[in-house]
Amino acid sequence: MKINGQKTWCIAKPSSDQATLLTNINYACSKVDCQIIQKGCPCFNPDNLINHASIAMNLYYQSMGRNVWNCDFKGSGLIVISDPSYGNCLYA
Repeated sequence: MKINGQKTWCIAKPSSDQATLLTNINYACSKVDCQIIQKGCPCFNPDNLINHASIAMNLYYQSMGRNVWNCDFKGSGLIVISDPSYGNCLYA
């Protein structure tokens, strides 16, 4: 999806609880390769659920075609237009 021609990304809503984040990681990583969030990989740090969930959810969102419903995750996903990449951790 592009909003006014801009690329979009999917991240976890900051208000999401830990159980929801874990469910999202498990679901997304059952559909796409989440190696990038494994220990020693570029997106492992910071090592917390909100970070790992955002990366996993975005991998899923990007690979499934960037449709609004690919970032829903039962209301816990948020489509953003600012690239959430940091350091060596590049969001697709």
